[in-house]
Amino acid sequence: MKQVTIEQLKAIEVFGGVPDEQLEWLLSVGTSQELEAGEVLVTAETLLDQMYIIISGKIRLGLIQKKQFKEAAVIEGGSILGYLPFSRATKSIITAECILASLIFTIPANKIKAAIRMHFELTEALVHVMTNRVRNFTSQQQQIEKLVALGKLSAGLAHELNNPAASIVRNAAFLNSQIENFSGIFEQMAALCIDSQKVKQLDQTLVMIMKQRDRSLLTLRQRSELEDILSLELQNQQIEDDELVETLADAGLQPQEINRIIQIVPSGSLQTVLNWLKYQISLSHTVKDIKEASERISGLITAVKGFSHMDNGVDKQYIDVHKGLENTLVIMDYKLRMSKVAVELDFEKNLPLINAIAGELNQVWTNIIDNAIDALEPGGGGKIEIRTGKDAQNIYVSINDNGPGIPEDIQSQIFDPFFTTKEMGKGTGLGLDVAMRIITQHQGSIRVNSNNAGTSFAICLPIENNSYNQSHGK
Repeated sequence: MKQVTIEQLKAIEVFGGVPDEQLEWLLSVGTSQELEAGEVLVTAETLLDQMYIIISGKIRLGLIQKKQFKEAAVIEGGSILGYLPFSRATKSIITAECILASLIFTIPANKIKAAIRMHFELTEALVHVMTNRVRNFTSQQQQIEKLVALGKLSAGLAHELNNPAASIVRNAAFLNSQIENFSGIFEQMAALCIDSQKVKQLDQTLVMIMKQRDRSLLTLRQRSELEDILSLELQNQQIEDDELVETLADAGLQPQEINRIIQIVPSGSLQTVLNWLKYQISLSHTVKDIKEASERISGLITAVKGFSHMDNGVDKQYIDVHKGLENTLVIMDYKLRMSKVAVELDFEKNLPLINAIAGELNQVWTNIIDNAIDALEPGGGGKIEIRTGKDAQNIYVSINDNGPGIPEDIQSQIFDPFFTTKEMGKGTGLGLDVAMRIITQHQGSIRVNSNNAGTSFAICLPIENNSYNQSHGK
């Protein structure tokens, strides 16, 4: 077995300022071991009762999911794993596997605890390692959770954007075909022998018909009855055209309006005029569909920008919590509809603005609402209620679902990193941990209350006595 030397320890950056006698002590209380490629140093759930100094070699870190190793990082000589001073962790959350032959120096945790009382510089160096580890771990957690959230939302967004985009393409093609037919229909209208006074009267009548956009929507039965009436009316005028009847009925055209046109146009000209009206109705409906689809896309883009706050920096600013909740629901609308989950909103009027990082709070809303959807039974009947309120110092947001609830024996663990009740591959166990840290960083609190009637997450955030809210009467 190779022995670790003081020169090898001093070559590691973190030990550069540690006195030799303290490194000599460290060598005296530890043992060295050699691992070949493929051997495992620690596994998930291993007790953290050792500190491992990687003298040489290469080790990959990750999680085992569905019997496959999911690599998260690769470390080389000079790295430190396992127990560190003042660490509260008791079990490993990762698996460490050698990918190159490695020399490891191992020190029992009780010896490291003893070093806290005897060797200041050595303890300081190890504490520095721990703070870096926490900083890096936190950053990685946030990035992983953001990627997971992005993956959850992207499929729904793609579907939501695809529908109106496809509608625009389809209607644009139809509009183009209608424009190509315009000259023929116009020639037929121009060939009608109608005096100028009648033309003006007809134009006013058609314009009035087209402007009546407030026609009430017909039920299937009412529409069928109207088609029968219009069909009979046109047959009396020697006109049989099912497509024309369907278009006029779809527009809600009434028999008396056709009679008004009959009184204006010469005998035998009615079908040409009605075809012209049909053409205008089709164009109007097509333009309306394109407008609605474009507005839907624009609304989704606005919601995405509001959700991510891509136009703003990452600093705190005074934000409207209601807008963040509404943008989050727009982004998650596809999953809500696919899961047949109803959402009820009970928002406090004139809720004060709060000083916060909007993108981070939106991540909190996303994580909690996404968990609520997953907890509800598929196939309908699920309901999520979102309420807001305020007092003199705080605003409150509660997100409640009528799911089966969280078992009492695990309620204390739901905010722990990597804890999840979802199937492997469906949850990272980071969502609620990230939510807790974000709310804590905003000087707020988050509590959960759950039983077999449902689960409620209550979030409290400080308003702050600021000049902005005072000047705006909040």
